Amino acid sequence: MLPGFPEAAPLEGFVGGLLIGLAALVMLLGTGRIAGVSGMLSRAVLLNRSGTPWLVAALFVVGLVVGSVVFAQTVGPVEADFPPGWGWLVAGGLVVGFGTRLGSGCTSGHGVCGMSRLSKRSIVATLTFMATGFATVAIVNAAGGAW
Repeated sequence: MLPGFPEAAPLEGFVGGLLIGLAALVMLLGTGRIAGVSGMLSRAVLLNRSGTPWLVAALFVVGLVVGSVVFAQTVGPVEADFPPGWGWLVAGGLVVGFGTRLGSGCTSGHGVCGMSRLSKRSIVATLTFMATGFATVAIVNAAGGAW
């Protein structure tokens, strides 16, 4: 634990980051494709007919779900607080989906894979994601709606 940050877990974060980077590297070297979750999901549900082979994309998405279940069974559930009401969650999901299409990718595609390749487009996209997130938190907190 870090002083002043009782829930910080730097070692776990470091190991998790290494595993994400390794998975992205294996995907890139093995298929020549980026391991962006939105692209994989759109391919797995047949919204996109090109790119990563369908079976690879479907297994990738299934692996996300199975990995979450294994983690929860091994370590226990993750405590999370969400804004009150399903409306906020649905609205947030729709806005994220729109932004993913608008930005030609998601945070995993741009932030992990694109930035590691020094893609200018991904660096700009990731800076935009981060700035928008910071601004949203600041506005919500200033309005007294801290979650």
